[in-house]
This record gives sequence, C-alpha cells and structure tokens, in this order.
Amino acid sequence: MNFYKNLYIGDTVKKPEKAIRKLKRHKKQPWLYVIAYDGGTDRLAVYHSLMLSQWYYKENPPGCIVGLANGREEAFDLIERIAKESLAATGQAQLVTYLSGIDPENFKK
Repeated sequence: MNFYKNLYIGDTVKKPEKAIRKLKRHKKQPWLYVIAYDGGTDRLAVYHSLMLSQWYYKENPPGCIVGLANGREEAFDLIERIAKESLAATGQAQLVTYLSGIDPENFKK
C-alpha cells in the first residue's frame, strides 16, 4: 500500500499515524474514509476503509492513498481542497496530473 508524500488529512482525524498503521494491517476502522488514486479509471476515488480490508483490495491495493478523512463529507472536502490547490498552482483542475507531479515516486500512473 503506497501513501502520498504529502498525505492530506482531514481536520477531525485524530492520530493519523495510528490510522495508517491500521490500514496497512487491514484492521477495521469504521469511521475512516480513504481518498485513493484509481489506476483503472485514472481518477481519485473515495473508499470506506472497510472496503480496503476485503480480499480483493488486499491483493490489488489502490495505486496511491492520497488522503484520510473522518467521514464521507470530510473526504469530499479534502478533494475540494486538492482541486483548489491544483487550480492555484497550475490553472487547471486536473487532480491526478497535479498530484503525480508533486510525488512521482509513490504516485503510480
């Protein structure tokens, strides 16, 4: 499981290091949502953390985890923040291009 260099963390996520450790071990965290790069569609996707503990995602993890949020609404707020940063930096709202330009080692296109 790859994590983005500048991982986006929601304001209400407490102890993000512990959440990352639990994600790597596929432990249940019913409150956690994950924003990840989906290589098949070349887009960002929002996953409930319980989905990533299923056998399919254990064998085929997402390309790169970009953000952690406490709830679905906060996950969409993080995507909005990424879009605003991309727009300010590049003048375009192409999130995948923006994120892969910052961290090409961990962000697998």
